Amino acid sequence: MTYKEKAKDIYDQLGQGKLLDAFDQYYAENVVMTEPTGTRKGKADCRKYEEKFLEHVKEFHGLEVHHIGANENDSTSFVESTMDVTFNAGNREKLRQVAVQQWSGDQITHERFYYDNENLNKPKIEI
Repeated sequence: MTYKEKAKDIYDQLGQGKLLDAFDQYYAENVVMTEPTGTRKGKADCRKYEEKFLEHVKEFHGLEVHHIGANENDSTSFVESTMDVTFNAGNREKLRQVAVQQWSGDQITHERFYYDNENLNKPKIEI
């Protein structure tokens, strides 16, 4: 599979509610995940963060992928997407972000998320 196909597979799984399955399949043990709210290192801590995020989600309404691409020679992919969720607090949010993934073989070793966190009502997640 190309890196673009792998990125597409991740987001296909996310759209089916299989976030943790995709994470387990595609993320390296030494993965670093960075977003405007902080950086996590290591698969165990990153997975724990994803689990905590899911605990705050009351209902998943859908996922739309706007753009997806890759630089196959540089082992990099990117995805612009919007996730539509209702959190346990009752607020329904459309979370639009861009994820840039750096790959080593079949696994992501670094992922950076870009989004406007000033207008984001996502719950603060601490692990």
